[in-house]
Amino acid sequence: MEKIKVLIVDDSAFMRKLITDFLSEDPRITVIATARNGEDGIKKIKELKPDVVTLDVEMPVLNGIAALKRIMEENPVPVIMLSSTTLEGADNTLHAMQIGAIDFIAKPSGSISLDLYKVKKELVDKVVSASSVKVKTILNLPHKGQSTIIPQRNYSKIEPRDEKKQNQKSFATEKWNSNKQKLILIGTSTGGPRALQHVITKLPRDINAAILIVQHMPPNFTKSLASRLDSLSEITVKEAVHGEFIHRGVAYIAPGGFHLKAKSIGRNIAVHLDQTVPINGHRPSVDVMFQSASTINNYEKIAVIMTGMGSDGKNGLVELASQGEIKAIAESKETSIVFGMPKAAIATNYINNIENVENIAETIMKYV
Repeated sequence: MEKIKVLIVDDSAFMRKLITDFLSEDPRITVIATARNGEDGIKKIKELKPDVVTLDVEMPVLNGIAALKRIMEENPVPVIMLSSTTLEGADNTLHAMQIGAIDFIAKPSGSISLDLYKVKKELVDKVVSASSVKVKTILNLPHKGQSTIIPQRNYSKIEPRDEKKQNQKSFATEKWNSNKQKLILIGTSTGGPRALQHVITKLPRDINAAILIVQHMPPNFTKSLASRLDSLSEITVKEAVHGEFIHRGVAYIAPGGFHLKAKSIGRNIAVHLDQTVPINGHRPSVDVMFQSASTINNYEKIAVIMTGMGSDGKNGLVELASQGEIKAIAESKETSIVFGMPKAAIATNYINNIENVENIAETIMKYV
């Protein structure tokens, strides 16, 4: 089996050495070169044709964002960003993922992280996963002229819009039980910010359900993600707050580092956040969210599992199905950046629809 060829782009010699050592310890990976800035990286990508590139966000001469734009235009290749965990770093990283980056690693303590060993396994796993991503999938990211990014709205989320109803399709003949309230549960990981943008921005403001979301991300990044999606969407998108009651037309994203659980309080559902042990390395965990929702009575659940490594969500989906009426949607292999989580969900035989990402919002609305 051929080794995965990796190019490391970072302005710090120390970080280049550390990342090289970590990756080289894995027998599946070979580091073919390093580069000290974006210009140097672009040149070496053309010359050496690596399978995966790790790209620092903050660099002199040509920073990671500018370099990534040129890489996607000139020599598309799977790219993993290395970012600081500051709010600015989180915003830049999300921007990079819209441009075409596959995933990111949050440096534990800034540009030069002496404790990078804390994310060593994550780094190796994500490089290996990225190596299997097809360039065609990268090129379908919404950064081209035929962009599927919804531009920022210029209207209020409170004021009504006449054209709204014209954009909604009627699925009255396919409703499964119009008498019960609905709860939408979405889980995703690698490639998730792009997938969520496809889905959340297409949901109408008056959707008759609340949405709970688990996206595998560290703190700060989920706050930036919520803010970005909120600016692009008709519905309200926010980072979930412990104890708040959920409302229709609002999407609640689990904060990085916290499990998100749904808890019945009287006839209402409240957000419960906690820092109990990670499940299979994840906190937040899709399984935890799904399992908590399975205990909520008088609601039918619409479960959605999209792109991501591993199998998070699979066990929770089984629990949901065993406890009540659900409809489940999985993202297709064709549009998933990484097909791990949807594939595991499909294997449970509880998935009702396998959809390309651009069709998932429409399918959600069918069941709502």
